[in-house]
Amino acid sequence: MDSAAVDRFEASRGRLASLAYRLLGSAADAEDAVQDTFLRWQAADRSRVEVPEAWLTKVVTHLCLDRLRSAQARHERTAGAWLPEPLLDGDPMLGPADTFEQRESVSLAVLTLMERLSPTERAVYVLREAFSYSHAEIAGILDITESASQQHVHRARIRVAAERRRGGGETDPASARRVVEEFLAAATSGRTERLVALLTDDVTAVSDGAGLAKRLLQYRTRERVASYVRAGFKPTPAKRRLAGGSPAMHIALVNGSPAVLAVVDDRVVGAVAFEVSDGRVASLHGIAAADRLARLNDAWRQHEPDAPVIDAW
Repeated sequence: MDSAAVDRFEASRGRLASLAYRLLGSAADAEDAVQDTFLRWQAADRSRVEVPEAWLTKVVTHLCLDRLRSAQARHERTAGAWLPEPLLDGDPMLGPADTFEQRESVSLAVLTLMERLSPTERAVYVLREAFSYSHAEIAGILDITESASQQHVHRARIRVAAERRRGGGETDPASARRVVEEFLAAATSGRTERLVALLTDDVTAVSDGAGLAKRLLQYRTRERVASYVRAGFKPTPAKRRLAGGSPAMHIALVNGSPAVLAVVDDRVVGAVAFEVSDGRVASLHGIAAADRLARLNDAWRQHEPDAPVIDAW
C-alpha cells in the first residue's frame, strides 16, 4: 500500500476510533475494530472508492455492529457484568466535544444506557447525535432507508431520555467538582445525613464490585446508595490489601464527568465517575476491574495530576 493510502487512513484514524468507542463502549475493542478497518482498506480496490472517509466509516460501523451482535458480546453484556471502559480527560478516543450532545454521548451514564438499545438503534443514535450525519448519510452507512434511520433515532432518543430523567442540563466542571469533593468528604467521614442530602431523589449507583463481582451491583433510592457509598469508602485492611496499598484519592475528569480515582504507586486501582445534576449527585459508576482501567492507567502515567484530595485512604 502506497504512503498516500496510509496517510489517508491515518487522517481518519482518530475519528474512526472515537466512533468505534461510542458504539462498543470499550477502547480495546474500538482499537481492534479500527485495525480491522485498516486491513480492509489495505485489501480494497481503492481506485473504486469514491469517498474514502465514507467508505471507512461504513466499514468500521459494520465491524462494530458485528461485534455487538456476536454471541460472545451478547452473553457478556446481558449477563449483567458489563460496564463501559472509562477514559481520562484528553484521551483522543473521546472524540468531538463541541456540543452538549457530543459530550453527553460519551458519558459513562449514556454509554451504559445505550446498552438497552438494539445495535442498529445505537449506531443511528451515535452517528446522528455525536457525528451529525444526515439521515441520508446514515441510510447509506447502514444500508437502511432514510425513514428507518429517522424512526431508529426517534426511538433511541425517547429511550435514553426516559431512562435519564435528569433536569438542569449541563453542570459546569468547577461546580461539579465541588459537589464531588463535598460528597467524598461526607462519604469518608460517615456523615450519612449530609451524604443523603447530596443525592438526587432518583439517584442510581452501579459497580463492578471492586472487579470481583460476577454481576454488576446496582442500587437505587438515596438511602441504599448512601449505604453502599458509606461501606465502599470506608477503609479496611482487606481493601488496602486488595488495592496493593493505601490509595491516594484524586479528582479528575473521566468521560467528561468528575471522578474519584484511587491511586497506589501511580497506578489507578479504582474509579468512581459521577453525574451531577442541579448541585447533587444523580448517578455513580464504580469500576475497579484491571482490564477496564488499562487505557486510563496508561494516560494517568503521562498525566500531571492535581494534588490528591486524600493523601492516604
